[in-house]
Amino acid sequence: MPRWLILAATHIAAAAAGFAGGIYMLPILTAPVSPTEAVLRSSTPEALYSGRLVRDLAGSDLLHWGEGEVRVLPLRIAHIGRLSPGPDYKLYLTPHFVDTEEAFLAIKDASARVGDVKTFNGFIVEVPADIDVRDYSTVVIWCEAFAQFISSAEYQPPRQARK
Repeated sequence: MPRWLILAATHIAAAAAGFAGGIYMLPILTAPVSPTEAVLRSSTPEALYSGRLVRDLAGSDLLHWGEGEVRVLPLRIAHIGRLSPGPDYKLYLTPHFVDTEEAFLAIKDASARVGDVKTFNGFIVEVPADIDVRDYSTVVIWCEAFAQFISSAEYQPPRQARK
């Protein structure tokens, strides 16, 4: 094999690895400071509902996961735990529990996009006034840029949800 071809292939591989590493690291480097656990807990003392994000969901993997407690109030949703870092995370409420990309895409139109998730060690997202958390049963963390399921937590059984 010609030496120039080996050199070119090495440079292309290094550039691709650097680009992929940059995509992974950029959200970590640009993320705002996460709220402390004390702030998260004190901002949600009377949560209507709570649920758990777990790492071993069918649609989660080594690079896309969440863990910890989700607290749902009428005007805010807080997560006390960790998320795998990534770009363009969105918080959705869904009418029933989903744990894969395919299952979420099937009900995405019936779901409510609450807001952006910008921190990975806990977050607080304000719920828009036109969304009633009682109408849904599950919190989903979704990467909009790559259409990637991250994690989900059921906070009330669907039979109690009004939608």
